[in-house]
Parts: sequence; structure tokens; C-alpha cells
Amino acid sequence: MTDTVEQIQASHGKGMTGRLRFVLFSGVRKKRENHVVHPFRVIVEREIGDQIRSWRFIILILIIALTTLGSLYTALTNISEAIKPDDPAGSFIFLKLFTISDGTLPSFIVFISFLGPLLGIGLGFDAVNSEHNNGTLSRLLAQPIHRDYIINAKFVGYLTVISEMFFALGFLVMGIGIIATGIAPSPEEFLRIVLFLLLSIIYVAFWLNMSIWFSVRFRQPATAALTGISVWIFFTVFYPLIVSLIMKGISNPAWVSNPSYQILLEKLKLGLMRFAPNVLFSEATGTLLMPTVRSLGPLTMEQIAGTVPGPLPLGQSVLLIWPHVTALISGTVLFFVLAYVPFMRREIRSR
Repeated sequence: MTDTVEQIQASHGKGMTGRLRFVLFSGVRKKRENHVVHPFRVIVEREIGDQIRSWRFIILILIIALTTLGSLYTALTNISEAIKPDDPAGSFIFLKLFTISDGTLPSFIVFISFLGPLLGIGLGFDAVNSEHNNGTLSRLLAQPIHRDYIINAKFVGYLTVISEMFFALGFLVMGIGIIATGIAPSPEEFLRIVLFLLLSIIYVAFWLNMSIWFSVRFRQPATAALTGISVWIFFTVFYPLIVSLIMKGISNPAWVSNPSYQILLEKLKLGLMRFAPNVLFSEATGTLLMPTVRSLGPLTMEQIAGTVPGPLPLGQSVLLIWPHVTALISGTVLFFVLAYVPFMRREIRSR
């Protein structure tokens, strides 16, 4: 191509350069216009566009953004009191922007733990049933595309929107923190914050897939939304009460003074509580953003003896929370499979 252009320029003079560039540019543009975009990418872009332009997403992101700014203001006003000379985590001042609170407003990680499920449920409760009721699902599948492209593209599109939102909010908090405090995060602090944002995305994806499953299971979007909110309320409010009643019922007052018995009861309580996804997320994020956390279970005096108080390295913190991350990913995959299999087998013609 280059040799041909140079030969034409030599034979017709330099005045043809502009015309040749126009012809070549037109050829590239026609080649791009003739390029066939993969159907999966088209569906993903459609889902992203529909969600970004919807009032539902705008309201949810405004709520989360306002609560984020409120928790950040509380953290900035109390960060000087949170820094103590004898604090082992004194070198991780920047992480305190995500964890400290004065009691008037919860911290950033508490807000994400509370509002993250609402975001996932709000995005996915009508992912399939609304299109089925409106008749758009049958028209979409009338095109030469695979059926699994639809549910896969919905999950990828929603997850892309969630990821962009969380990283935007996380970097916004870091930027305002740098401007307000004049302190830049260290490389380890930056990695811990990025891992926290990734873990938040996995946590919201868990509720998103559960909501998509309800959208496949129930024909009415209102039923799917109420079911998802009911599950969220159950794990947030009622499940801790149920665990407390179970522990009260099996405890023996005669063995209260036995340390081994107390440790066994505490381990059993922690094991039952960790069936709740919000507990897994709270423990994992607390370990990431508070490096002084060295254990997620009860310790005996023999285990504590001889230990030097200090923050854990990033690798050790990740190893400590790896079972929690694995459990959240497993739950996310499980709900995706539960939604995927019925969707592939269901009748898509609207009644």
C-alpha cells in the first residue's frame, strides 16, 4: 500500500497528496463500517446504556454517592482523633478514611455493606421477566443469536456498570482524601483499597445474580423485587437473632467457666454467622482495611503469648480472608447457574 501511494505521488506530483489521503481514509472508514460487531457485545452495550439512562440507576447512585460523601466528611473531621502515638497501624493513616466514624454516620465500609445489596437487587430484579412480559425477549431471540448471550450479556453489562461506579467512588474518596489531608497513600494502602473495591464488586455481584435468578423464577418484577429485599432483610436483621437464640438454647450454664467450652461455642457462633453474606463481607473488608486484625476467630492465651503487636503484611491479610472471598464467589456462581439453567429451558413466547 505504501509503495503504491509513493508511486502515484511521484507520477502525479505532490498536489495529489490530499486527495490520496482522502481516498485512503474513506477506504478505512468503509472497512470499519463493513466490520460486523459480535452480537454479544451489542447486547452488553445495550444493557449498559439502558441501565445508565434509567432513573432507577440514577437514584441508586445518588443515594450511594451522598452517603459516601457523608461518611468521608465524618472521617476527615475525626481523623486527627483516630491517630494515636501508640497505634500499631499508625503508618496506615489513609485507610482510616474508609473505616473510622464518630457515631453520627457509619463508615464507608458499613455503608457499602448496607447499600450494596440494594444496588444489586435494584439492577437485576426485572432483568428477564420485564422483557418477557413486554414481548421484547421473543423478538430479541428471533435474531440469529445464541440464547445464552442474553443472560450472559445482562450479567456482564450490570457488572460493568457496578464496577465503574465502585471504582469511581473509591478513587473519588482517595482524591478528596489526598487534597484534604495532604497525605498520599502508600503502595500497600493503594493495593488494599483496590482489593477492597474488587471485593465490594464481588459482594454486589452475589446479590445481583440472586436477583436475576428471582427475575427468571417469577413472572412479575414486583414479586422478584420483594423476594430479593426479603432475603436481604432476613440476613441483615433476623438471621443474627436466630443465631443468638440457637446459641442461647444449646449453652449449658454449668460449663460457663470452662474456657474450652466457651471457645467451642464462639467458633460455632462464628460458623453459623458466616452463612450470612454481609458477615463475610464485613469481616473480609475489615481485615483488608485494618491491617492490625490478625485473626478472625477466638484465640487462647497460649496463642497470644509471645506475639508482637503490629500490622499484618498484605499477603497475610489476603490469606486470612481468602475463605471469605471463595465463599462469596461460590455463592455468586451458584446463583448464576440457578438462573442460567431455567432460562435456557423456559418458554420465551409471551402469553
